[in-house]
Amino acid sequence: MTHGGAQPRTLTQQSEAKRAEVQRRTLTVVVFSQILGGAGLAAGVTVGALLAQEMLGSASLAGLPIALFTLGSALAAFSVGRVSQRWGRRIGLGLGFTAGGLGAIGVVAAAIADHVPLLFFALFIYGAGTATNLQARYAGTDLAPESRRATAISIAMVSTTLGAVAGPNLVQPLGDLATSLGIPPLAGPFLLAAAAYLAAAAILLAFLRPDPFLLARELAEIEAAETPGMAGEPAASTHGGAAADAAEPVSELAAGAGSTGSAHSAPAPRPEPGVYIGATVMVLTQIAMVAIMTMTPIHMLAHGHGLGSVGLVIGLHVGAMWLPSLVTGVLVDRFGRIPMSVAAAVLLLGAGVVGAAAPGDSLGLLILALILLGVGWNVGLISGTALVVDATVPENRARTQGGVDVLIALAGAGGGAMSGVVMSTTSFEHLSLGGGLLALLLIPVLFWAGRAQARPVPAPR
Repeated sequence: MTHGGAQPRTLTQQSEAKRAEVQRRTLTVVVFSQILGGAGLAAGVTVGALLAQEMLGSASLAGLPIALFTLGSALAAFSVGRVSQRWGRRIGLGLGFTAGGLGAIGVVAAAIADHVPLLFFALFIYGAGTATNLQARYAGTDLAPESRRATAISIAMVSTTLGAVAGPNLVQPLGDLATSLGIPPLAGPFLLAAAAYLAAAAILLAFLRPDPFLLARELAEIEAAETPGMAGEPAASTHGGAAADAAEPVSELAAGAGSTGSAHSAPAPRPEPGVYIGATVMVLTQIAMVAIMTMTPIHMLAHGHGLGSVGLVIGLHVGAMWLPSLVTGVLVDRFGRIPMSVAAAVLLLGAGVVGAAAPGDSLGLLILALILLGVGWNVGLISGTALVVDATVPENRARTQGGVDVLIALAGAGGGAMSGVVMSTTSFEHLSLGGGLLALLLIPVLFWAGRAQARPVPAPR
């Protein structure tokens, strides 16, 4: 028999098979793009302040590169989210990485010409690569089952580690290469950043087909269309020509989702409370992490630690930010978004307490504090991202995610600016403890989350 409920079940099976197939391909493409994106991000950020100091002849404005990266990444996060919502991840992420690559080329040109205004403008554009690198974590979740979304996020994030670790270690050979080409040596890492970002863009534009976001939207529409028949509509709605018409989009889905998004005349549904909860988790963890991390090198140098010790502490901290992704996503999927967000708050509080209690000359305790800080940030970002994904639907997902990442970028800028003021007026101990205590604000937010998640998410209209 081919009428009644049989046809919709076949349609669902076809949809799920296509979803799983494209999800595997999507994660492979995202991994390669993130390895390159991490290299582009780390290589440039490592020497950005030094290049600005060299060109300006003063250290007073050497902090401008970080501010410009942040502002550029905030604008790019908004733009990439909007473009992805309309035309898909392939176009949104591809254009974002392209902008970052062009910005890196502009930095090299500014260094060659010794043109400071061009340097500042190029650094602003270069920040697009930072935002795109972070936004790519969302691409792995579009087709992932809800029980595997956090794992998909973690796969994208841990891939960034490979490039982020390799980039700084290539600073010296890249400087030598730049010198041989007649380019200022500090511009050398931006050559790698340009090549890495543009290569990441090329991989996404060429191979992220079918587009996971557009495919997820198509599947959501098909599943919504088949729901009446599954619920027991008259047989005429599930067989004959109607059934053939309904099944046709599934067979053509892979090709259709690789082009452009369709315009939707109906307004997108408003995000659920989980979006605000997830955004709050990520913003608070970002502020606490950036505030403590930014001032740690200054605190260490003031207490007699050498640059080698500073590099060791910050290197271990950066590793703790990304490497735990190997297991964090699995834990978030297994134990839940809210419990793991609580774990992030506890880890950040622990980092603040250890940092505040550590004697200035205790390298071991500072390492422990910064490792806890990195792991807390990692857990908070992955659990918060999963909350945002769970609380959105394809009609509003990419746009909402872009808006959330704008808040994260601005939170990082605010945390960095605030940290200097707090430390100069009080001490590193007060700053560290304050950053840890800030994490406690997550408790009432997560209490609200528990109540909000008890309510069912309404289907998009």
